[in-house]
Amino acid sequence: MACEIIGMTQMAKISVRKCLMTIAATGLVAGTLAPLAAYAQARDPAYAAARAAGQVGEKMDGYLGYVTPPAPALRAVVEDINIKRKAVYATKAQANKATVEEYALTSGCLLISQTRPGEKYQAPDGSWQTRGDGPPLRDSRCP
Repeated sequence: MACEIIGMTQMAKISVRKCLMTIAATGLVAGTLAPLAAYAQARDPAYAAARAAGQVGEKMDGYLGYVTPPAPALRAVVEDINIKRKAVYATKAQANKATVEEYALTSGCLLISQTRPGEKYQAPDGSWQTRGDGPPLRDSRCP
């Protein structure tokens, strides 16, 4: 994916940072975060079961969140995954001249878009939603 230089009237609508974040997020999901998420699910059956049961879900900020109060073991697993995600975000953000928060938000948008029907995700208003057959609700800041 590449961003092209476009006319000034359209350039006012598309920020350079959003262009960079779109490129960064594409690389993140394709090359870094997707394997990390798959690894986390395969590594820990408790996480996979909690996700399938709707106890945890993807948040807008790029991290996993608790839909229901977690057991201590699940909390430890989710915190470990979130720590690893933050490390990936920090590395990728620095490489793409973005903040960790910007990179995490873009990643959250993409991770939410990759949820499967029945999985939980955080909607732009902060509420927990269950993914249906259609696309999830997306934040207006998503690329």
